Amino acid sequence: MSQSVENPFDAVKVDDFLQELATIQQSGSKRIAILGSRHVPITHQRLIELMGYALVLGGNRVITSGAAGTNAAVIRGAMKADPNLLTVILPQSLDRQPRESREQLEEVTNLVESSQNDTLPLADASAMCNAEIISRCQQLICFAFHDSKTLLQTCQDAEDQRKIVTLFYFD
Repeated sequence: MSQSVENPFDAVKVDDFLQELATIQQSGSKRIAILGSRHVPITHQRLIELMGYALVLGGNRVITSGAAGTNAAVIRGAMKADPNLLTVILPQSLDRQPRESREQLEEVTNLVESSQNDTLPLADASAMCNAEIISRCQQLICFAFHDSKTLLQTCQDAEDQRKIVTLFYFD
């Protein structure tokens, strides 16, 4: 009588690993979402801007939202490299964005407004916006604090959808 040896690897985990490995090894361009906190020190913003710049220079499509801080830094970097490879999805209409953000956003070619969310609280509109961004990307890079509930939930949602998630903490 032969005994079967139980595989120590869960089949789902193996599938996840293989999918992640294939994405990492992909040599072509990717759709990469970069999201993060509004409250970012200027030195960190500069690094995020350089990352956005480098990713776009590498031929990747970058998707972000329109808030100050992390997202504004991503937009600056991507716009310097190639504005056509940047998509910005707003949680609400352009009119609902702060004046300083609007000036930057008016320069973005691929701008998606979510005016149907104008009556929602910003936190709810942001969560819906982040879900839309995740649905369009292959990989998420997120900059957050340990108490950034909306961003951390977005990372969890992306992982649940088998996206590659890289999470950086500011604290």
